Amino acid sequence: MDAAPARQHYPDELLSQHLRRILPDVEPPVLESLRQRVEWVEVAGGQTLMAQGEPGDSMYLAISGRLRAYVRAADGSERMAREMGRGHTIGEMSLFTGEPRAATVVAIRDSVLVRLPKPEFDRILASSAQLSIALTRQIIGHLRDAKPRSDLARPVMIGIVPVTARVDPRAFAEQLAGHLRRHGRVRVLDAATVDRELREEGLAQREHGDAQADRRVALLLEEIEAGHDFVLLVGDDRPTPWTQRCSRHCDELLLLADAGEPPALHAIETQCLDRRPQRAEAAEILVLLHREDAGSPRGTRAWLDRRAVSHHVHVRPALARDMARLARILSRNAVGLVFAGGGARGFAHLGVHRALAEHGIDVDYVGGTSIGATMAACVAFDRPLEFVLTHARRAFGANPTGDFNFIPLLSLIKGRRLQKVLRTAVHDFAGFDANVEDLWKNFFCVATNYSQARQHVIRRGDLARALRSSVAIPGALPPVIADGDLLCDGGTFNNFPVDVMQQMHGVGRVIGVDLDFRKPRRIEFDEVPDGWTLLRDRLRPRGRRRYRLPSLMSYLMNMTILYSMSRQHDARRMTDLYFNPPLERVGMLEWSRFDEIVELGYVHGLEVLRRQHDAAGALGAAQ
Repeated sequence: MDAAPARQHYPDELLSQHLRRILPDVEPPVLESLRQRVEWVEVAGGQTLMAQGEPGDSMYLAISGRLRAYVRAADGSERMAREMGRGHTIGEMSLFTGEPRAATVVAIRDSVLVRLPKPEFDRILASSAQLSIALTRQIIGHLRDAKPRSDLARPVMIGIVPVTARVDPRAFAEQLAGHLRRHGRVRVLDAATVDRELREEGLAQREHGDAQADRRVALLLEEIEAGHDFVLLVGDDRPTPWTQRCSRHCDELLLLADAGEPPALHAIETQCLDRRPQRAEAAEILVLLHREDAGSPRGTRAWLDRRAVSHHVHVRPALARDMARLARILSRNAVGLVFAGGGARGFAHLGVHRALAEHGIDVDYVGGTSIGATMAACVAFDRPLEFVLTHARRAFGANPTGDFNFIPLLSLIKGRRLQKVLRTAVHDFAGFDANVEDLWKNFFCVATNYSQARQHVIRRGDLARALRSSVAIPGALPPVIADGDLLCDGGTFNNFPVDVMQQMHGVGRVIGVDLDFRKPRRIEFDEVPDGWTLLRDRLRPRGRRRYRLPSLMSYLMNMTILYSMSRQHDARRMTDLYFNPPLERVGMLEWSRFDEIVELGYVHGLEVLRRQHDAAGALGAAQ
């Protein structure tokens, strides 16, 4: 273990606060006994607290900071298991089981913990059934949390630094704090504030390594962190010692950039961020700032290609809804909207979106598969609803799947008409050939990588091409070539990608719109008739047809998503709010019924939201 004992005793009350919050059912004398048996430990960002495979000799309680657990597989590869912040217990599983450490735990920023050695752990556990039960609950909680939600714990210390000219980080922080206060207690700190708190001018700007200054500032930050849910550390506009300190103490770091400035690296990035210790991996989020009247974001790729950020967000600071979206992402309360594939039935997605908007439900991320991806992109452009409906109606009114191949060597449909529809639609919405990363709301779509036999999630690159990849139904539409691989409809692997949305940065709630209405239909005859018999039957009025069989196109389109649809039940369980519009009488290729299908989705959306509202009211009355 690289951690070092703390050189100075921290306030006892700080530890008592954490113990009371984590172990609320344990009697005060037991908590006092526990407090007296622990020792304070400091871990610098990038240092290892414990290594996978070593004996479990202690458990820890995180007082401040952030740590990340990594699990090494038999082949030597390593994956992140989870993040742990203030109030998390670490390493207690090994003390219960006697087995070696199951993961390597690394501090991703300067952190303070308390350590309880195994002999003391055994003694206090034997003397208190309450404490034994409380710690067992902690373990159960860890196991329960091992589900496909985002593994990133909510940040407390959030650094804010400018990486271009014409950015006022203090003003931005104050504005962001107003929205974060809906989610918890917030404090804004800059160097001047720290100096005032410690009553010594210039203290915050002393170089790292000044032991006295480091300790005084660190203790102040620990005290402030303990009393707040979010602390915004506002850096300077240059790589000063305070800016360096902000980058070392933050759980997440917002890089503020004026989108109208050149995307070159700033001195803060080259002199502060690139020099942080290895594995000090606080997430860096690029926040691109735009004017209130800006059209669609443009040129995002150039910004992302120059810096290894974990996430990016487009924000118009003058628009409260954009700042509220950033606050929800940071507080892990972001709302993700997922649209399933299903041909022309996907127009119902826009109806559900309308119902959500009318009920004041803001959406922060959107994603989907096939037609669901296309409708999700319409939402991600953040245009007025009437604009979306008008342009979507125009785009799909020309029957985008009507150009059949005379000789279908690879697909029944040429796909050129659909390619033109998607390219034109993107240009109409954005005003140029936008990329996926140029959308106001972060977006993803799912395709299937035929060459590598796996799901392919697209978060960057040419938007029209990405949508074409997601809708390229095998056998019906030609595949799309990307980096030497063939991509086709994502419905083959994941027609309702709720699991992908759950992994998006900051998502706390997922809304899903499913188009699956599959009900077993009994076939009342023993053999499939020959082609001429079927053709004659198809020429009869629908009500007089004898053979209720799908068309070739419908058969092919549905076959490609059967495996994915078999997983729909699991996907439905992952949603927090689920919609499934009644579309049994709508065919997958009935593009001409746009307004009717949108209305079906809208009416269903209103009904689901009404039922939810009534249920919430009934629950409140019962309580």
